[in-house]
Amino acid sequence: MRNYFVPVTLSIITFIILSTPSIAQPEPSYVFPVDQILNRTSSFLDFPANFNQPKVELTTSTIIAAVLSFLASSISSAGGIGGGGLYVPIMTIVAGLDLKTASSFSAFMVTGGSVANVGCNLFVRNPKSGGKTLIDFDLALLLEPCMLLGVSIGVICNVVFPNWLVTILFAVFLAWSTLKTFRNGIYYWRLESEMVKIRESNRIGEEDDDDDEKIESVKLPLLGDYERTRSFPWIKLGVLVVIWLAYFGVYLLRGNKYGEGIISIEPCGITYWLISSTQIPLTLFFTLWICFSDNVQSDQCSDHQVSVKDVEDLGSNDGGRSNKCMFPLMALLAGVLGGVFGIGGGMLISPLLLQVGIAPEVTAATCSFMVLFSSTMSAIQYLLLGMEHTGTASLFAVICFVASLVGLMVVQRVITQYGRASIIVFSVAIVMALSIVLMTSYGVLDVWNDFVSGSYMGFKLPC
Repeated sequence: MRNYFVPVTLSIITFIILSTPSIAQPEPSYVFPVDQILNRTSSFLDFPANFNQPKVELTTSTIIAAVLSFLASSISSAGGIGGGGLYVPIMTIVAGLDLKTASSFSAFMVTGGSVANVGCNLFVRNPKSGGKTLIDFDLALLLEPCMLLGVSIGVICNVVFPNWLVTILFAVFLAWSTLKTFRNGIYYWRLESEMVKIRESNRIGEEDDDDDEKIESVKLPLLGDYERTRSFPWIKLGVLVVIWLAYFGVYLLRGNKYGEGIISIEPCGITYWLISSTQIPLTLFFTLWICFSDNVQSDQCSDHQVSVKDVEDLGSNDGGRSNKCMFPLMALLAGVLGGVFGIGGGMLISPLLLQVGIAPEVTAATCSFMVLFSSTMSAIQYLLLGMEHTGTASLFAVICFVASLVGLMVVQRVITQYGRASIIVFSVAIVMALSIVLMTSYGVLDVWNDFVSGSYMGFKLPC
């Protein structure tokens, strides 16, 4: 518990600073018209009256939604995923919010949980990993650009596809992913059980050379000794921040489908799509640079089960490069599907990484780090685009922040005492299973309402 005091304190201070609005009068800027830009961005989503968000009141349903959100965040934090697949149904079905408001609340709630996750993963040193952090910055660099591009593509597909098709795709793909994740969890559980038996036999003096070889054959990556450099990878973190700023700049310039942004453009016109398409060369540039730049990939490579360098060594030099490029393709697929389903890519990239053999704890830490980038981008966009009920959304974010800390402490204690890293895998599977039930039920009801009301149920234009 003592090891968590520093990261918890720093995370709480950081979160309060980010979520508390400033009451001081801003000083005029004589260098750059910052106030003018903020004034322009604050009116991005000046929707008509029929788009006004409902008033959020403190009722019994809101309190129940807060309790359920606390439980959902505790479970999601264990697997290092955002939990948007649980927050959106909770806020729509239980709290009674419309989908647009629930999505904005979900962005804040995911951000709150991610701050707690990343704060603990950055500052808490795992003794089993030699006192280093578990976040694989190399893996995050490879995955983040393609995931951001995939989410943008998926959002467009979400608008084009009919609701019934999105619901079917969501149910089928998440059911398959949940089944594979549960199987991975059982696999890790059996390895851990075998590890316990071998340790017990060694404890009573039956250790021999054969047992040593057997221990190495069943040694779990989580329980192994990660050889990580102690120095913090500031360069890699800086590259990730540059990637975040580049995509965020594109979103601000593009504005929304009503043409409201920093620059005045025709809604869904040529300029709108040209600005949107700049994400493709940005993704190619960052991905190729990261893949072929030794300066970015040479330091702090993890020695967990499948690291970036391990993938590169799976075959010849050319084969290693192709295997290394498998990770961006996985991130692109997860981002597209996450954008289509409206849950982001964190819930989908985690089972894919587990499937290719990345250690459970490394997967959870790295996914939570990536989710922080995508969730903060969504939350800041909602703020700049004139989001209402920011106070209530911040309150739910604080609830998820505290819940994530509780979930992390419980998981780390279980792993420390019992050596059961498989609890992380099962946490991911549970969140995915609950998401299938909740979001599929909500989607079926939405499709039924469209059918009864006689609404158009075919493919639509993106604008």
